[in-house]
Amino acid sequence: MQTFDAVVIGAGAAGLFCAGIAGQRGLRVLLVDHAEKLAEKIRISGGGRCNFTNREAGPANFLSANPHFCRSALARYTAHDFIALVQRHRIAFHEKHKGQLFCDGSSDEIVAMLVRECEQGGVTRWQPCAVEAIRRAGKTFELDTDRGPVRSAQVVIATGGLSIPKIGASDFGYRIARQFGHRIVETRPALVPLTFDAAAWTPFTPLAGLSLPARVETGEGRTRGQFLEDLLFTHRGLSGPAILQISTYWRPGEPIRLDLAPELDLRAALRAAKTLSRRQLGNELAEILPRRLAETWLADQPDLADRPLPEVRDRDLERLSSELERWELTPSGTEGYRKAEVTAGGVDTRALSSQSMESQHQGGLYFIGEVVDVTGWLGGYNFQWAWASAAACAGALQAARG
Repeated sequence: MQTFDAVVIGAGAAGLFCAGIAGQRGLRVLLVDHAEKLAEKIRISGGGRCNFTNREAGPANFLSANPHFCRSALARYTAHDFIALVQRHRIAFHEKHKGQLFCDGSSDEIVAMLVRECEQGGVTRWQPCAVEAIRRAGKTFELDTDRGPVRSAQVVIATGGLSIPKIGASDFGYRIARQFGHRIVETRPALVPLTFDAAAWTPFTPLAGLSLPARVETGEGRTRGQFLEDLLFTHRGLSGPAILQISTYWRPGEPIRLDLAPELDLRAALRAAKTLSRRQLGNELAEILPRRLAETWLADQPDLADRPLPEVRDRDLERLSSELERWELTPSGTEGYRKAEVTAGGVDTRALSSQSMESQHQGGLYFIGEVVDVTGWLGGYNFQWAWASAAACAGALQAARG
């Protein structure tokens, strides 16, 4: 039976990074992953250019049932720390939007960087190799793998969530957590398009492909989320950054509220136009909103759409403005884990050390990355959680004595 100081299960962002740091600290590390392709989620992220972090990443950009848990790791390993690593590896990058950093070239550069970090630490990597079972045996863990039994004093679970099953996502991490007494905060798709009842959405299906800035919000009080981003109409519902962001906050049965003219005082604009223009309301509205949206919105009100603006009653303009600035609709669901960028929920952090990610139920067992109940916003935040939680864990792992 082969023996290691630490076995890291899951060779995604968090697992690769943790293994590399631990190896460079002098530990004998085994990195295991059941998937054939390495770090496929990194490869496909950011349109193939990997939005690897966000300059502004902080605790306010993350959701969790235990919202303060992420503070320690994020403070000790910041976006600027990871940026420095990227620069040391001479990977060119650029800022695209709101602190989001992308590779100038390919996501493969980040994967290659993480592999080099593992190689510098002498990490042993078995892939593809499934772990069939983990059990406690005295002061160590024993693992049954496709390549034979392994013994280790420490095991790190970095197996991610349920998102994008076609690239290997599974519930392995949650099963191991439950095996050792951990509670799982209910998991659900996050950063995912929202869908609507087919009959109710029929009037809007011709808008598929239309994008515009929008303010979107849902929830109340502490559970309220609000974002100003681009909105995208689809055949089945809504997507785009605004919707992906709000999906993490949305709960089934709750409405979302949309302002389709967030950068304009629509009431004032229409009143001003009424004093200056003889055009039909539909044509005037098409100067403010995308024409397809204006036409669709007024399609069931032809008398109003075709009326010259000076003849439109003020109360009708007020009503129209209110409808467009506070469009309330209730999604029927989401596109599911198939399209979700991340999984919300996961291993309850109230039974983990915020300093080391170690289980409070079972010494030597650690959980990092997406498998944990910490979910970031769209825009590089979830990768920063992967790096920060991995660094916290790797710094706490111990080499065997004697």
